[in-house]
Amino acid sequence: MKFLYLRNIKLKLLINKQFSLRKRFISSLGLWNEELSSEIKHQIEGHWKDKITEKPFDDKDESREKYYVLSMFPYPSGFLHMGHVRVYTISDTVARYQRMNGKNVIHPIGWDAFGLPAENAAIDRQLAPEDWTNKNITRMKQQLKQLGCSFEWDRELATCDPGYYRWTQELFLKLYDAGLAYQKEALVNWDPVDQTVLADEQVDENGCSWRSGAKVEKKLLKQWFIRTTKFAQPLYEGLNDSILQDWRDIIKLQKHWIGECNGVNFNFKIQNSDNFVTFWTSTPEFIEDARFVAIKDSHILAQKDSIKVQEGTVQLKCNLVNPFNNKLLPVFVTDQIEFLEHTDSFIGIPSICDKSANFATKHNILFEKNYFTDKVEEKQKEICEKANKINAGGYWSSAKLRDWLISRQRYWGTPIPMIHCKSCGTVPVNRENLPVKLPKLDKLSHRGRSPLEDISEWVNTSCPKCGNAAKRETDTLDTFVDSSWYFLRYLDPNNLKDMFDKDRASKMMPVDLYIGGKEHAVLHLYYARFISHFLHSLGLLPEREPFKRLLVQGMVMGRSYRVKGSGQYLPEDKVKILDLKKNKAIAKDTEEPVVISWEKMSKSKHNGVDPEDMFREYGIDTTRLLILADVAPTSHRNWNSNTFPGIINWQKRLWLTIKDFIKHRESPPEMIAEDKFKAQEDYLWDSRNYYIKGASFNYVISQQISVAVSKQQGLTNSIRRAPPAVFSHSLQFERALATQIILLAPLAPHFASELWAGFVSAPNRLNNSGEILWDKNVLEQNWPETDMEYELDLVCQVNGYENCTVKYPRKDLIKLTKEEAIRVAMGQQEVQNTLKVRNILNVDFKIYDGFEGIVNILTDQPAPRKNIETT
Repeated sequence: MKFLYLRNIKLKLLINKQFSLRKRFISSLGLWNEELSSEIKHQIEGHWKDKITEKPFDDKDESREKYYVLSMFPYPSGFLHMGHVRVYTISDTVARYQRMNGKNVIHPIGWDAFGLPAENAAIDRQLAPEDWTNKNITRMKQQLKQLGCSFEWDRELATCDPGYYRWTQELFLKLYDAGLAYQKEALVNWDPVDQTVLADEQVDENGCSWRSGAKVEKKLLKQWFIRTTKFAQPLYEGLNDSILQDWRDIIKLQKHWIGECNGVNFNFKIQNSDNFVTFWTSTPEFIEDARFVAIKDSHILAQKDSIKVQEGTVQLKCNLVNPFNNKLLPVFVTDQIEFLEHTDSFIGIPSICDKSANFATKHNILFEKNYFTDKVEEKQKEICEKANKINAGGYWSSAKLRDWLISRQRYWGTPIPMIHCKSCGTVPVNRENLPVKLPKLDKLSHRGRSPLEDISEWVNTSCPKCGNAAKRETDTLDTFVDSSWYFLRYLDPNNLKDMFDKDRASKMMPVDLYIGGKEHAVLHLYYARFISHFLHSLGLLPEREPFKRLLVQGMVMGRSYRVKGSGQYLPEDKVKILDLKKNKAIAKDTEEPVVISWEKMSKSKHNGVDPEDMFREYGIDTTRLLILADVAPTSHRNWNSNTFPGIINWQKRLWLTIKDFIKHRESPPEMIAEDKFKAQEDYLWDSRNYYIKGASFNYVISQQISVAVSKQQGLTNSIRRAPPAVFSHSLQFERALATQIILLAPLAPHFASELWAGFVSAPNRLNNSGEILWDKNVLEQNWPETDMEYELDLVCQVNGYENCTVKYPRKDLIKLTKEEAIRVAMGQQEVQNTLKVRNILNVDFKIYDGFEGIVNILTDQPAPRKNIETT
């Protein structure tokens, strides 16, 4: 008995201790009698910063649906700018929302740490790029933590870490083993400022470098390439995959970049040379009958010795070898051939082409006339299979797409794991010797060629095949290679045996939501998609496409002031505004006219805003709300202090609401008439459901987070209208106020946590149904749902446009079958009128539980747009 008594005492003490710990965890600062100021906000954020961390992804938990939310990892420049604040606040908001909806969320972060900016900065400062980069990572990591982002820091990676780039090198070797990584002499783009080669994709339409802006020059160099063109057709067709959501115009951009795959690439060796040239033809079935090749003077082969044939045409002294019959093909540099758009070469097949026949006749090239085949597809398949077998190409691609040039003549990048041997040629490093580490340099002092060439103890090595003296490859990889697969390393960052675990990838891929800037919508997305398609072809990934859904956020723009004559940018304090609405201003010193415009924030334009200044002046959560409010994430955000009062006042009203709630619950006022009380309850019940539906829809389906903010402000208005007696005695008020704070939590986790702590501290709780978890923090609450009795819309559409809606209680809408929904829609007069002169082709039906149902009738003729499209 004594033992049982002591055990019960210990049990009670343990329970009390746990309750006390929980109470401290959700206890507020108790400052409800104070006016909400920046100082109070700082105190709140200091109190909650270590308490708003979220549970990391649990790869052993199969009871919850996984959700992979990924933001493009930053280059560690050393400081956050407002663009960073926007993208990572969006990312964090989505991650917190999905966790509160019961998802098993992976939300990683890392650093795109190699590349030219760090190397150039190190040269300017006479530092080692490694030291510069690590210092910047430390500072930016602290800033991201300050921002309150719930990243899984145990998954953190940096592309400059040998533990990461060892696997980038493994990826390169996988590509090499598959015949997709190769080295050849090429006429390449040379950036005279950054002193390195650029891929075609990194040169803009004006022939300038994407990074330095310098006019690009042409150089003849031996370079490494990845044969991305081999996957051109699946990459093009993959853009029609039903898995892709909200890609919008990115699909168009990607398709435009790849081009229609209506021809085949073939590789032709140069006679008496190890080098080869790739040519594209729209008639692959006749490639065996090729008799000559014509090229423009911009083609790499035009650099070789030639003999003049006639005006406008010269013939090269070397020939090409047709891989299908080993016949020699003469090569002509000419302006007498009409080349197809995007091409600089032309395969002459006189038997099927009049212009080829005319050219061949003029230059005494023999050929057979009128050769045709009636089994085109069979012949094409046969030729392509043969070309694949003899490593001569044979894959469908577009005329304009080129292979990815990945060599860079710089130090700060992933070493290419290849060795050059005089006896064996170019051979890969043995995998057990990876990573090939960059040698440590105390400082960098020059551009133009890789410093690795001068480090003899690093360059000089032995051949993995014969053991003789050999030299390492001194080019490093383009940083786009590092970023083409980082989202896979996040799945398994501590794996020492492979890039990632195949079983984990099958559970965690693809990425559910990828967030980043539109400037990466072509290059990075194209390369990442290519690597994903390649790894899928090896059986390592469950899907070809790596990213289900995109959220392409707009830039944060600042108002800039530029002197009209010289174009000089001025800080705002050097400008006298005459008429801001008409964009009229002058320089204070010279009175010259000044052009006012919105431009991407930049130090050089004096229009940037330092996030840390915002944190100090307004608080972290206020900054988060400001960056998300008013403008959809996909639109550019014009940073204007005129929008600040709305958010700041909203926070003050929420603060005052909790203060009043505590007061009225502690000292209940006199009750109002029963009918008025019921009317208030009904109004709050309807408001809570309406705003849950709206805010949730804009969090997860439309991705219009700014509208979710607006909806929450609407709910605040409904709550604030309630008289004191409703604060004190109403269950529906309690539910609405709890909902208000929960809806806010993903956006402003510190502030919402303090509001919640005040809410649960009030006495006389009315909701004991389990809907509110009174002993848990706001971030541990279940996301509120619309009540089953609340009426939702069954939207009846014709060809995507709304005709009418039919109301259903949620409990009935979720039970509705497709057949029943079609019958209801067809019974509506508005739908019948629209369908009078149209034939039905198909009907789509979908239910968004808690939001709406949609019946979309597809017809053979477009329907006039009657109402706005349903959200």
